[in-house]
This record gives sequence, structure tokens and C-alpha cells, in this order.
Amino acid sequence: MEQIKNFIGGQLVDSQSDRISLIFNPATGQKIRQVALSTVHETGQAIESAHLAFKEWSKTSPLKRARILFKFKSLLEENQDRLARLISEEHGKIYSDAVGELTRGLEVVEFACGIPHLQKGEHSANVGMGVDSHSLMQPLGVCAGITPFNFPAMVPMWMFPIALATGNTFVLKPSEKDPSLSIELAKLLQQAGLPDGVFNVVQGDKEAVDVLLTDPRIQTVSFVGSTPIAEYVYATASVHGKRCQALGGAKNHSVLMPDADMDMAANAIMGAAFGAAGERCMALSVVLAVGDEIADKLVEKLQHQIGHMSVGIGITEGKENDMGPVISPQHKAKICDYIRSGVEQGAKLLVDGRGYQVAGYENGYFVGPTLFDYVTPDMKIYKEEIFGPVLTVVRVPDYDTALKLVNHHEYGNGAAIFTRDGETARQFSEDVQAGMVGVNIPIPVPMAFHSFGGWKRSIFGPLNVYGNDGVRFYTRMKTVTSCWPASVRLEHHDSHFVMPTME
Repeated sequence: MEQIKNFIGGQLVDSQSDRISLIFNPATGQKIRQVALSTVHETGQAIESAHLAFKEWSKTSPLKRARILFKFKSLLEENQDRLARLISEEHGKIYSDAVGELTRGLEVVEFACGIPHLQKGEHSANVGMGVDSHSLMQPLGVCAGITPFNFPAMVPMWMFPIALATGNTFVLKPSEKDPSLSIELAKLLQQAGLPDGVFNVVQGDKEAVDVLLTDPRIQTVSFVGSTPIAEYVYATASVHGKRCQALGGAKNHSVLMPDADMDMAANAIMGAAFGAAGERCMALSVVLAVGDEIADKLVEKLQHQIGHMSVGIGITEGKENDMGPVISPQHKAKICDYIRSGVEQGAKLLVDGRGYQVAGYENGYFVGPTLFDYVTPDMKIYKEEIFGPVLTVVRVPDYDTALKLVNHHEYGNGAAIFTRDGETARQFSEDVQAGMVGVNIPIPVPMAFHSFGGWKRSIFGPLNVYGNDGVRFYTRMKTVTSCWPASVRLEHHDSHFVMPTME
């Protein structure tokens, strides 16, 4: 069986670990590859490779670094179909969603190509008599990225393009559930001209993670995953003197106002709730419907559309499915437990996705789209992140109650409002306690030239990923204040024909 390797110092390297993790195709349930979970020593080798490469790479001109990223961008575009198929095979998402993931990652690469401008410092002349000040944005050293299964291409590309562009070196630890894409990215970077050692990939689990969090050669850690792990990563990295951004879980709410365009809202909610089988940190999992009348209309439309959804494998010869499987049988069981909990706690189960079968793929990890009505804030399915295709409708009497519920939730990743009223939308945008806000937009993921990050327990650390925050995260400011002594030119006006010497 094919074994996924590490990528260290520009070479594919077999791990000597005897701890093996199997990789499955979620649509079929079949084992397709395996990955060895790297040892402490092997993780240290990846770090050392990056550490040795930093001196020369950090002195490489920003223009040359940008040209390598431009080439990497072209290679990503040329290989898009092959990479998307690999994502779909190991993750399970439908092909067009895999292409969309690559596209959003590519946008960060495009942003990073502008590093000659983005990394410019500031200058102030004559801050004092004959005194000037200027600032430098310098790289930090070896940076680590620890990324989740749900976006094996996009999330790593939230991190390493900007880290590399600013002159840092990088060690990526991808999810062991779908690690193949990380090696393909490493190969394309090498093909684009990136020097050996600048980008490394170490396969592994918590053992490798703990090395990245504690090794003194690592200067920054970027993480995306669940909140408990994000909190652990942030605390451990910080106590070991590292700069850290750790993005955690979410429970993204949308407020549906009575004046909303119902057809547009229902369509948007469907895609945001059930796209990628709900395995998105920006999935829309709660609708706060203002008034019973609007709730009844929404539920009717959602039930109708769910009834016409196509669930199946990610890559098909004919019409594409709307939704694929979830990542593993363990995660499928966890989602089904949440559905059972919702029923037991009194929510009204309108559409039950448990026991969903796809003909010819009975061993796949499929959970059908699930819809709950009459959900209340004390229920487990409201309070916790499910990370699956489960949508909950909460009925509220007015806007103020809806806003209060959003703001009182422990997570604050994203929030949305559907309304035709500009004043209401503006007030919501101002008052809602979430890092990313959509107005008639269900998944308000910022473009690469802005920054991605939530509030409250959805993020740990002061800086978001990519955009200008990304540039700040991967650089440190140095301010130089200079005053030059009076020039010899001012002291001597006669011509001199002897060798100048210091007096």
C-alpha cells in the first residue's frame, strides 16, 4: 500500500516510525493509503532543515521570493484538476467544492505575490535636527503550521505563502486523515524554484505537534482546528515564547428578518449549512427566525429543497452531487449522536439524515442533510459545534432577542443577517460579536486582501490569518533612528590631492 512520506530538505523521506495511520476514501470506506506518524527525531529533522535554510532565504530579495510564488501560482492552476480529484478522494467533498477550496487558497498566493509592496516599512525624515527614523519588517525564522482535515489545500495556503514571501521558512504538519495534498504542494513549490529546506512537511499526530510547540527553533505557530485543541496549542506555544495564532470552533448564526427575500435566503442557507457536509468552520448551523410566520415559510422551503438534494460520491461522470460523505465513521457516529440528543431534548426533527444509504456505496460515511425546528438555547445541538450537515432553526420574537442570542454564545466566528432594511443591517454589523459578518451573505469568508478570524473562543491570539494581519504575524518590526556626524564636505572647502584619512 502506498505510504505518504515526509518532505524534508527538498527530499521525500520515509518515516521510520512504527505507528501507522490508515487513510480511507470516505465515499467507499476503503483503505487507499497509509501514513507513518513521525517520531520526535524526524520532526526535529524537519525543523533543523528549515532552520538551516533561513539564513539565505531571509536575505533573498522580496522580488525574487515573489517571482517564485508567481511560478507556484501558475503550477497550481495547471494542476488544478489533479489536485481537486485528490482532495475529493481523501476528504470526500464534491469536485467543484474541491476546486473552490483550491481557488480560495490560490487567492492568498496571489496576495503574497505583492510582498515587495506589503513588506515595505515606514520612514520619517527630520524627527529631530538631522535625525531620521525608518522601520524594517523583518522575518522571524522557522514558522510552523498545523492544519485540519476539512481544507487540506486552502488552510495551509492561508499560512505558508505569506510566511515564505516575508522571508521565513516553514514546517507544515497536515492532518493525518488526508495528508497527500501537502506533499503535492511541496513538490510544486520545489518545481517553482523554492530552495531546499525552505518548505518542509512532517506527517504526524500529537507527538509531532508537541515538538513544534516546544522546540526553541520554532518562532511562530499557526493552527486551525477545534477550540479545545486551539486553546492547548496557544497556551503551550505561548509559554514556550512563540508567537501564535490558533483558530478554533464555531457556531455560526444567521438572523432571518421578516422583510428578507425568502427565496434568496433559503437558497443561501441551504448551501451554507450543507455544503461540504457541514464540515466547515464557517458552516451556517443556526437560523434565528424572527417570528413564527417567517419561520414557517423558511422551514417549508428548506424541507422542499432538502428533498431534492443529491448526496453521493464526490466525483461523478454525470450530474454532480450536492453533498458528499463526512470524513470518518467515528465522525459519522458523533454527528448521529448529536441528532439523537436533539430529539431527546425536545427539538422537532423534520428531516433525519441518520441511516442514509447511497446505492453502490453502502460502506461510505454518509449522513444525510438534517433539519431541526423549535430548537432552544439550552439544547446541546444549539450550544456545541456539530461539524456536520445539521441545521437548527430557533424561533425568536424579535430582532433584539436574536442579537442577544448571537452575542451570548461562546463562539464568535461568523454571523449573518438576511434583511432588505439597510438600517437593521448596519446596526447588526456594528453590534454583533463576531469576527466576520455577512449581510445577505451566508458564509462571509473575507477575500485574501482582508483577514480571516473570529472573536471570543473562536480564536486565540491577537492577529488573524492572511491579509495584512498575516504579514504582521510573520514579521517583526525594527525601528532605526539615525544621526550622521557633520560631513567632511561641510568642514573643508579646498581641494585635496592626498589620500583621505580619519582625523
